[in-house]
Parts: sequence; structure tokens; C-alpha cells
Amino acid sequence: MFHLVFVTIWLIGAWLRIHRQTQFYQIEEYMSGRYLRWLLAHRTHALPARPLLAWLIGIVLSILLSEGPAIQRPYIISGIAAIVAIIPPTKREIKKPLVLTSRVKRLLISSGLVALVAISAAQTLLATASPAIDILTSATLGFVCFILAPLWLVCGNILIQPVEALIRSRYLKQAATVLQQSHPKIIGITGSYGKTTTKSFLSDILSVHYQTYATPKSYNTLMGISLAINRDLADDYRTEYFISEMGAYVKGEIERICQLTPPDIAIITEIGPQHLERFGSLENIKNAKYELVQNLPPDGIAVFNWDNRYIREMIGLGYPATRLTVSREVSIEQAQEQDITWVASDIEESLSGISFRASHISSGENAQIVTSIVGAHNVTNLLLCIALAHHEGIPLRDIALRIRSLRPAESRLVPETSAAGITIINDAYSANPAGAISALNVLAMHDSGRRLLITPGMIELGELHETENRKLGLLAADRATDIILIGRSQTAPILTAIQSTTFDQDRIQVVDTLQEAVSWYQHNLQAGDTVLFLNDLPDTY
Repeated sequence: MFHLVFVTIWLIGAWLRIHRQTQFYQIEEYMSGRYLRWLLAHRTHALPARPLLAWLIGIVLSILLSEGPAIQRPYIISGIAAIVAIIPPTKREIKKPLVLTSRVKRLLISSGLVALVAISAAQTLLATASPAIDILTSATLGFVCFILAPLWLVCGNILIQPVEALIRSRYLKQAATVLQQSHPKIIGITGSYGKTTTKSFLSDILSVHYQTYATPKSYNTLMGISLAINRDLADDYRTEYFISEMGAYVKGEIERICQLTPPDIAIITEIGPQHLERFGSLENIKNAKYELVQNLPPDGIAVFNWDNRYIREMIGLGYPATRLTVSREVSIEQAQEQDITWVASDIEESLSGISFRASHISSGENAQIVTSIVGAHNVTNLLLCIALAHHEGIPLRDIALRIRSLRPAESRLVPETSAAGITIINDAYSANPAGAISALNVLAMHDSGRRLLITPGMIELGELHETENRKLGLLAADRATDIILIGRSQTAPILTAIQSTTFDQDRIQVVDTLQEAVSWYQHNLQAGDTVLFLNDLPDTY
């Protein structure tokens, strides 16, 4: 009886640990290799201290008390130690809680069964008649089962792969059928960054003349896009333009998305070091993004950001025949020499927004563009949209009028004023080197009051992590009056760079959580001050 209760306690603990780890597994998009690398790099998750200590104390006390008439006493002590070990840790700040999807429910069930089979089989094989050895064996097996919960999670995921494959196949077939029936013109947008913002702008501009649907938020994976299609477009045959944001972590992902949503038009925003850690090189990133262009039909249309040298290499490949190019860095004369389609000139940026003159080089047509959107990098995003919308028949004056009413995408340089009169600039979705420069420049425009930067730095930059974060630190020292860094490890290059400048060291803080940073600004800033939230890391950091 005691033995069964004892093993059950450890099994419950293993399942609770599986449940907690599933949050991180989901963040890593169920990629087992990446999840396990993250786990091994974080000792507190791989081998938590309290369960280890409780198990060791329970073992020692059980062995010391195993001799004597009260044979159940060691089991009781080991049971108490097991309960102490499996109590979930105190909840810390959670930015992205586990979403209990149907897949997660199947995963939790299969992983729990794997743990049950593993401990049952091991207990049967190592069964012994000696109470002392039995206690030692049961406690050790229970502890090992608990610690190996991440392994049971991975094994459970492997077990349900045939089921998941069938479900994915059904979803993809359903989505493909929906698109075939509605037959919209499909626009694919990809790039290292700028995808979601460009998608949001383009959807608003095209909707002036056309029935347009864009995948919501940052739905840019194969299953996310198919979910959006099945949920929002089924039995709706009005859609004339379908805008599909296409993300990728590895080569071939965009190719697979294109098989579901074969593009008629491609937009390439930027090629940069975002996710360099996953791709290995900028050349690999360029090749992965070019999969979108390769999947265009010969009479398709590609819109390129000419200012990016990797994208210029794409343009040089000469496909497709219709290639629209935009630039905010060259003059009209230079654009004529380089055969660039659209340029932005007379660019001005203020806290009220950005303005520039958009010129169509071949026809000479131009218009003054004014928007409340901030961030100089958005000039390129808007030019890409102008080029395509104009090519698709929307008059330039209508495009310019629509741009006046545009709003920023969620968590992308979104300014607001709190009840206390503090200006909050939310650029927390993801930080990349180009976007960070724009965001800090916007912060610097607030020349009245304190300018606080709150950031955990930039991640997934691979070999460029230290270099780019040092650049961020140097720029932050020039643009901000106060700086709060979140997380001591990944922000070390930023801190080192700031300390190498004349920036007041008393105005730098390094904290462990976002909540600490928020609490500080709420207690120390006042009306007229500004705070910029630059990036917000997932819970795996």
C-alpha cells in the first residue's frame, strides 16, 4: 500500500513537471532539438535544486530509519520528501502562458502515459524483497522519472506524430480547397523584419478599392495560415486579395507555405540578422526568403527593397519579369540610373509622424505622403505598399489619402500617454538592429523630461549577438537619460558598451524581470517623461 502511494506521488509530480515544461516546448514550436538545447542551457529547469535536495534527504533518512519495528516509517519519510520535491515552484512572471490547444491536450496525455509505462516497467524489473533496498530503488526511480519529465514530453510528442500528421493534412487540404473556391489574388510578404507592419499597411491601402483579407497578427507559419483560412474565409467568396505573411526558421518553410498559398505577388521587406542563430548565415536567410520569389509564376510580380544589399542580389537574378523596386536612400537621378521604380525624398520625421515625397520614376508622378506613423524605417514599408497598390490600379492620390489614417501594428512603435502623463512607446514585439535604431531615434525626439529605455536586448543574432548588442548600448547611451536592462546574461554586451561611455552610471539598472522595470518607472517617472519598451523576450529567456 505504502509503496503504491509513494510511486503515485512521484508520477503526479512528473506529470505536473511535464505540464510546466509544455509551456516552453510550445514556445519552441514543438521543435524537440531546440527545446532540449534550451533545457540543457538552463540548469534550474533541467535539474531543479529543491527536488534534488528533498530526494537526497529522504534517501538518507529512510536508510537510517530502515532498521526497526516501524517498517512503514521509511516509506512515510520518503513520501513526505517526494511531496516536498514535487510541489510546483513559485510562479514567476509569465509573459506567454501555455495555450491548451487540442494538440497540447493530446501531448499531455501521451507524455503522462510514457512516464507511467517507464516507471512501472523499471519498478517491475528492479523489484526486491528487501525493504531498505526497495525504498532506495523506488525513491530513486521516482526522482529520475520526475527529472526526466522533459524527455517524456519529447517521447510523447513523437508518439502522437502520426495523429498530428493526419490532422495537419486535413487542415491543409481544407484550407487549399477554400482558396481554390474563392480564388483570390495571393500576395506573399516575407523578410527578416517588417513583415507584419507592411502587411497591415498594405491591407488597409488595398481595401480602399478591393475586398482584402490579411492573415491576423503574426500568423506566419504553415499551420497558422491554414487556421486563419479555415476560420475566416470558408464560405466567403468576396475576397479579391489574400495577403499571407510568411515566416521561416529553417530552409524550406516558405516553400511549404507557398504550396498552400501559391503567390501571384511577392514582397521582400528586409534581409538582416534576425534569427541568424537558427539559420547560421545571412546567405542562408537570403536563400530562405527567396523561396517566395521562386514560387511566383513567370507573369508574377515581385516588389523589392532596393536599399538592402542582399535583396539587390535577388533583383539581379532577373525573376520574375515584373520587378518593382523601392528606395529611400537614393536620389531621383540615381534611381533613374539604377532603374529603380519608386523613391522617397524630402523625408522628415517628428513626434507627429513621418512625411516624404513618393515619386514614380518612369512616369514622374509623385505625391506628398503624410502619416502619424513614427519610425524612419516605415518609409520603406510604406513605399513597398505604394509601389504595389499603384501597380494594381489604385490612384496615387487615393493611396496618399489612405496612408494619412494608418495606425501602427500592435506593439510596433505604438505611442500612448498614461493617466499619469507619461508617454509610453511600445516597441515590445521584437527588436532587430534596424528597428532598434529607429525606436531610439524616436525616443530621442522627446526632449522634455527623462527618457527611459527598458530592454532585454536583442536575441537570436548568432555570432553577431555581442556586436549588435554593443551597438545598441552605445546608441542607447546617446539617446536615453535612464536605462533599465532586463536579464543579466544576454544584456551583458549592452551594459559593457554603456559603461565605456560618459553615460551616468547611476542611471543604469539591471533587473531580473519586466515587472521590476515597470514598477520602477511607475514610482520614479512623472508627467512629461517618456519610456520606450524595446523588445520583450519569451519565457525561455
